[in-house]
Amino acid sequence: MEKVGFIGLGIMGKPMAINLLKAGYNVQVLEKSKAAEELVEAGAKAFGDYKTLASESDIIITMLPDSPQVEEVVLGDDGVLAGIKSGSVFIDMSTIAPATAKNLYQKMLEKNVEALDAPVSGGQVGAESASLSIMVGGNEKAFEKALPLFQAMGKNVVHIGESGAGQTTKACNQMIVGMTIQAVAEAFNLAGKAGVDLAKMREVLLGGFAQSRILDLHGKRMIDENFKPGFKMKLHKKDLKIALETGKAFSLELGGTAQAAAEMDRAIAMGNGELDHSALYLNGRS
Repeated sequence: MEKVGFIGLGIMGKPMAINLLKAGYNVQVLEKSKAAEELVEAGAKAFGDYKTLASESDIIITMLPDSPQVEEVVLGDDGVLAGIKSGSVFIDMSTIAPATAKNLYQKMLEKNVEALDAPVSGGQVGAESASLSIMVGGNEKAFEKALPLFQAMGKNVVHIGESGAGQTTKACNQMIVGMTIQAVAEAFNLAGKAGVDLAKMREVLLGGFAQSRILDLHGKRMIDENFKPGFKMKLHKKDLKIALETGKAFSLELGGTAQAAAEMDRAIAMGNGELDHSALYLNGRS
């Protein structure tokens, strides 16, 4: 099995790396965190820096918060690019700007390395259950090589197209999710003010045309007021910023996305940036 260097062991990355271990891959991590210690106990090997990790891996996966962090890890001094071997595959599974994904693709090509942008959807639950939806941009041959790894982490894996296509698709996903959470939050706040039983309303709406995974999972979160983060508000706001910037590059006005982003800004200003994005519901309480 290939040696897989995994960088970014957060809420999503840690269970994804664990699933690769369970699938039999030789997972390699950085020896810098408690999560890394847990991975090592489960069978992973640890290295002290990005350059060495990359030089000792056949495939490198990054799962980081945003474009600047990915660029720092990959392009910085003693970063992944400095150590990665010719013929390797670099896979970024973070959610970053499509333009950044395309730049990394070109940088990797100069070192005879194929790069894939492969952001995911499904949240912490999907990462833990290996049921993520994975949208991939890049070379078809590289996608086929990486497909078994993707299948160890997700269930719905689609090669979208050329470099950047995966990140563009993820931006669209976040637009839909963000606007839908906002719609559910507003509906639940209206129903609550009118004295309607939210649990019963959710039950009946799930049987009709308003049915959605957001109404199901996040509607339950709102009723229970359980906002422990599966996906943090501040990160979703970052994703909507990427969508708006991408739209601007095409002279496309994204009014609904802008409104959802403004509501997330409001939530963050209220101190709810570290909460789950379903905490948009709390905006109706202010």
